[in-house]
Amino acid sequence: MLGEHRFFWQGRRAVSDLDLETVKCELNDYIAVVKLDNPPVNAHSAQMLTDIPVMFDRLSDMDDVRAVVLTGEGKVFCAGADIKTRAEGKPLAGDHWRASRNARECYHSIRECQKPVVAAINGAALGGGLAIAASCDILIASDKGNLGLPEIDVGLLGGQRHAMRLFSHSRLRTMALTGQRIFGPELYRTGVVEACVAPEELMAYAMGLAGVLAAKSPIAMKMAKGSLNAIEEMSLRDGYRYEQNLTGELGKTEDSKEAMRAFAEKRVPEFKGR
Repeated sequence: MLGEHRFFWQGRRAVSDLDLETVKCELNDYIAVVKLDNPPVNAHSAQMLTDIPVMFDRLSDMDDVRAVVLTGEGKVFCAGADIKTRAEGKPLAGDHWRASRNARECYHSIRECQKPVVAAINGAALGGGLAIAASCDILIASDKGNLGLPEIDVGLLGGQRHAMRLFSHSRLRTMALTGQRIFGPELYRTGVVEACVAPEELMAYAMGLAGVLAAKSPIAMKMAKGSLNAIEEMSLRDGYRYEQNLTGELGKTEDSKEAMRAFAEKRVPEFKGR
């Protein structure tokens, strides 16, 4: 495994089932395991672009979910646009705008999810699939996982702005203009993912990391993620003021007081999410 830390998870069997047509979900000890399941390569379809926001909006409101792991069923994370369907189809007026809007909302539903989301990149995450991965909070990959922008070779554009949050100027342009894919070991070397593990270790590592997140105060986690999203494009002064204001609000909560008491008493805190 490439990475300094190894996380372990030993949980009970799934206790709930939230499956949609192209997105599956199981709950395990406050962790939601979400799988993109649109064979054969989990490509974008109108149904999947509908199912993903429904799933993540539901998880945002579920008290028994404190962290999410997102991965792909099979050997591919998400292949992005369904090129075969596009090539064979005859789009109607308005189809492009509607599909584009659905894709944007799909990605933002992950980024705006009230729970932290770990991307377990098990295979290719291309174009829109890269955008899905980039919308997650923490990324890990197997050594077969890879990110790419192949649109230049199939008559499309897309995913560049999302990739800009992950890659340097030259690397992004190389990917976008040549279609080059970047695999797990290189993604780890350049800091795009937090770990690169063998394929058979990917989900155990992801669940271990999600378990660490799920053990934190859910209200503090919600505020911390919301703050990270909000300050990303703020100035230093405005961003830090925003954080300070949230810190003041967090300090009024029971979880904040419990965290301080537990620290002083050298014990594990018991968070209630309020």
